[in-house]
Formats: sequence, C-alpha cells, structure tokens
Amino acid sequence: MTLKILLVDDEPLALERLALALRDVPDTQVIGTAADGEAAAEAIVRLKPDLVLLDIQMPGADGLSLAAALPTVDRPEIVFVTAFNQHAPDAFELEATDYLLKPVQFDRLRQAVERARRRRSTSAAAARAAELEALVRAMDPEPAAAAAGCYDSEIWVPSSKGLIRVDLDRVTWIEAAGDYVLFHSDTRSHIHRITMGALAGRLDPARIARVHRSAFVRLGAVASVERLGKGLIALTLTDGGTVQVGPSYTKCVLAALGARQTRDLAVAS
Repeated sequence: MTLKILLVDDEPLALERLALALRDVPDTQVIGTAADGEAAAEAIVRLKPDLVLLDIQMPGADGLSLAAALPTVDRPEIVFVTAFNQHAPDAFELEATDYLLKPVQFDRLRQAVERARRRRSTSAAAARAAELEALVRAMDPEPAAAAAGCYDSEIWVPSSKGLIRVDLDRVTWIEAAGDYVLFHSDTRSHIHRITMGALAGRLDPARIARVHRSAFVRLGAVASVERLGKGLIALTLTDGGTVQVGPSYTKCVLAALGARQTRDLAVAS
C-alpha cells in the first residue's frame, strides 16, 4: 500500500526536510504541500491524502483547529509536527496518530508513518485481533502472575468522552513528554499526566522494563537488539520503531531480555 501524504507547514525549509526524509520511507508518496490552514483544508478535500503531516502554529487556522474540523468519514490520519510539546494533550484528544517534535528524528518519522499505514489498512482486523488476544490472555498464566505481584495490567487515561482503557500488553513502548507520558501501540498513542517515577511503580519490570530515564519498553515487543559500540545498544521493536537504551540501563535490560527468553523457551517446551 502506497501511502499518499500531504505536508503542511508555513516554513519552506521544514517542508523540504520532511519531503527529503520521506524519500527514504518505502511506499510513500508526497502528493502536495500547504503553508496555512485554509490551503491545507482545500488540499485535503481535493487530494484526499491518507496521511497529513501537520504543523500546529500557522497563519490562519492552526493545525489543531483544522484537525478538529475534519469530518469523521474518510478522515486522513494526522501526525502533528511541531516545535512545542505543550499541545500534545490537545492533539491526542483529536485522535492524532502521532506527535513529533522538531527537529524530527528519522526513526520517529518512519515509525509515525508506519503507524498511520497500519491504522489506515487494518482497523477492522485490529478489532478482531484484540478479541482473539483477549481470549489468549485469559488462558495465559503469566498475566495472572503479574497481577499477583500487584502490578497494573491496564492504565485508564482521560479523553474528551471520559476514560479510555489502555491494555499494557498492547503497548510497545512508553515515552516521557514533559509532565506527561505517551503510551505507544501498533496503531495509536495515548497521553496521560503522570511522572515516569510514579509509573515505574505500577509496571511489572519482568514485562515492561525501563530502558532510559525517559522510556520504558515492553520486552515482548523487542524484535532485535543492535549494538552501537562502546557498550551502547538500541532496541528495534515489532512495530518498526527503535529505542536507544541509556548507558546505565544496558546491563539490566540485557538481563531482562535474557530472562524473558529463558521463560518463553520453558513455556514452549
């Protein structure tokens, strides 16, 4: 599936950098650009993009207002790209696919694009997969063991319609964002106001390990470990994202991954 992308930013250099970076993301096509909210709204109707990379502070209608005005039917995925992290709560209230801070790192951009692709093409399948996963978890003794240790298996986060249940077994990694944290899954992110320290006490370290002072990773979502040299490592996740491990966390993370592999092999046998 080739993802059709519209770029919206009032800074020509920002548009150029995004377009250049997207050349290295497979199966993507930049179909247009816009420099303000009014032009972006017209381009969305005319070009029907799958994904809009949208700045927030622009002349005329800002990015948040534009996203809020989009119809729910045939609505493109929205990834906000901004230099300001204070708008993240409002962005995720609008069901944003992701929220990227400038200067945009290529790995985060690629991860956001792939998340949009999955949301675009597999929303119905994801609902069915969630039902099947719930049945599998009901027969899996490991979550019960975590519950016995008084760790959370879910987090309830606020939304404009009330509270949303975030199943920690579907989270791939957790990222600090100022006074908030972002729970990232294969298809979307949720934002919650909590400190990383307070969150650490609620997570089972055998399942979700702290890998950096500003990041947790679910061990079951680790696809591979890359050695960067000088004792540093990075984790590649099943959703295609990459999270670098802090130097002081490397030994503990490798031990946790080794312990999980041993446990999984024992279960398989």
